[in-house]
Amino acid sequence: MPPPPNMGGHMGPSNLDKLKMGAMMGGTVGAIMGFIWGTVTVFRFGAGTNGVMRTIGQYMLASGTTFGFFMGIGSVIRTDSSPILQQAYAQAHRRPTIMAQQRAFRPRPRDD
Repeated sequence: MPPPPNMGGHMGPSNLDKLKMGAMMGGTVGAIMGFIWGTVTVFRFGAGTNGVMRTIGQYMLASGTTFGFFMGIGSVIRTDSSPILQQAYAQAHRRPTIMAQQRAFRPRPRDD
């Protein structure tokens, strides 16, 4: 569903602002997932030569960067819509107009 049109007042966030918001949200979620995945990996296989903190940090950085990148791009693509698409969406989801069919009254012929 496209975003609702602005009804006067202030302008909405720019595409750059949307990119930054998406990247921040994606980076945060990715870092948390990297922390979980890195911790599980350290528990299962050990820290190796890098140590515990560096191993978990590498997982957090890699996961946060990747997910933040795709979330930032996706948020811009998702909210960037053209007026033609908004009009097509509005026409497809408007209330249907019900019109009764009007027929002229014609009496039935009698079979006498």
